[in-house]
Amino acid sequence: MRRGPALVSWLGAALLGAAPVRAADVAAGQKKAQACTVCHGAQGLGAAPDAPHLAGQPAQYLVAQLRAYRDGGRKHEVMSLMARPLSNAEIDDLAAWFSSIEVQIKATP
Repeated sequence: MRRGPALVSWLGAALLGAAPVRAADVAAGQKKAQACTVCHGAQGLGAAPDAPHLAGQPAQYLVAQLRAYRDGGRKHEVMSLMARPLSNAEIDDLAAWFSSIEVQIKATP
């Protein structure tokens, strides 16, 4: 009988006394990111002058920054408000979406 990775993850987590790791949902992150488009653009490329590009950033970095805004470790008038209601799962999903966007850099002549 073949055992899937979900079972292995669950068993490993159970043995270590931790909850199984939930895989981030890129599609859910894309849907949740609709609220981000005003400043960060539909494809994660900053539309406002002071909004950074999120597309292609490493998921771990995005998770850390969003949690810092949510938890008060990093402050920004708008981002602190936007991140405050986000759950860890929503942050993981948003990070998965933005990190999945491939950025192509055009060479200038």
